Amino acid sequence: MRHDLAVVGGGIAGASLAYALARAGAKVLVLERETAFRDRVRGEQLHCWGVAEARLLGLHELLRAQGGHEVRLWSSRVGGLPSGSPRDLVDTTPHRLPALNFHHPEMQEVVLQAAEAAGAEVRRGVVVQGVTPGQRPLIRVRTPGGANEEFDTRLVVGADGRNSACRGWGGFQVHREPDRMIVAGALMHGYGAPTDRITSIMDPAGGRLSFSAPLSRGRCRSYFAWFDVAGSHGRRRLAGPRSLADFAAGSIAAGAPSEWFASAELIGPIASFPGADNWVPNPYRDGMALIGDAAASSDPSFGAGLSLALGDARSLRDRLLANEDWEVAAREYAAEHDGRYGAVRRITGWIRTLFLDPRPEAVALRARALPRIVADPSRRVDYVGLGPLAPSDDAARRRLFGEDEG
Repeated sequence: MRHDLAVVGGGIAGASLAYALARAGAKVLVLERETAFRDRVRGEQLHCWGVAEARLLGLHELLRAQGGHEVRLWSSRVGGLPSGSPRDLVDTTPHRLPALNFHHPEMQEVVLQAAEAAGAEVRRGVVVQGVTPGQRPLIRVRTPGGANEEFDTRLVVGADGRNSACRGWGGFQVHREPDRMIVAGALMHGYGAPTDRITSIMDPAGGRLSFSAPLSRGRCRSYFAWFDVAGSHGRRRLAGPRSLADFAAGSIAAGAPSEWFASAELIGPIASFPGADNWVPNPYRDGMALIGDAAASSDPSFGAGLSLALGDARSLRDRLLANEDWEVAAREYAAEHDGRYGAVRRITGWIRTLFLDPRPEAVALRARALPRIVADPSRRVDYVGLGPLAPSDDAARRRLFGEDEG
């Protein structure tokens, strides 16, 4: 069977695109290396704007029904600033939607199975050995039995994550910011954080963040992140069950109550990884498009990765279905992606500087900006509710940092 497009990577980004296009009648091939998804401490929260993308893709009800945990409240505390009441996301965001949390490997399986049920051909356990770009790009794979196969298609979509091999095969240029944050995550049962809200605690003076995403069945993914100033903390990377005590100590130092850990049981891996953004400008060329982390990996301290991935899948689907000329459609997608991701990178960079950077220049900036933000909440960037639609131009930056006043 000749395919309209082949998706390299059957994670949430690739499977979501395959599901949406297969439902529309496209002939889709999905090539996934893993026969079963494992917990690798990935993002597990969709912001309100990401939930809106899931709705546009036709995935919202499926994600809710198959283990999703809706969270209507958002609790945020920054250093010594007053925290106030939790924010009701349904009442205060334009989408009128709660956030949606889910265990990442479970949702990968749910969406990939949905793509197959919608008509996509899914090959698991295959290793993609290379892609030759062109008018009809050629994909070379090795099957689980060791045989070699080739597929040509109208479009290849690389959805193979932050260490994407498709980037290299397509000749894409990768940009990377310097390392700022280090992020560690742990899956726990019996963790004491409130289950009806997402909890974000930022400690600007220490450059630390504690973040809790409650999941279904009494589980919670807790994250601890720290600003990686050379020698400032002397903290090693956290990995493995033996690092739970260090994970808890760091979270408590950031402001998480110690009693949250009193009955917590580790039920998954602890892993840490750098939080630097890396991205491909204009993620389309010569018959190959990139989506999700392959196109742009956002600093996971801010939990935007899944929302951006679904936005990519929705955008590329819309463009391909609206234009018979897929070269034009893919280029339109790439431009839209750059605008969406660029806005998120600017906004999260501002938040990092204001609330997580302990260096002297950031301390001086906070001393000027935070009193103005407290006095005038309209200065805040509504990243949680608006995401890439939040103002992120120079005027917004000046207003946020108090540069519009003497």
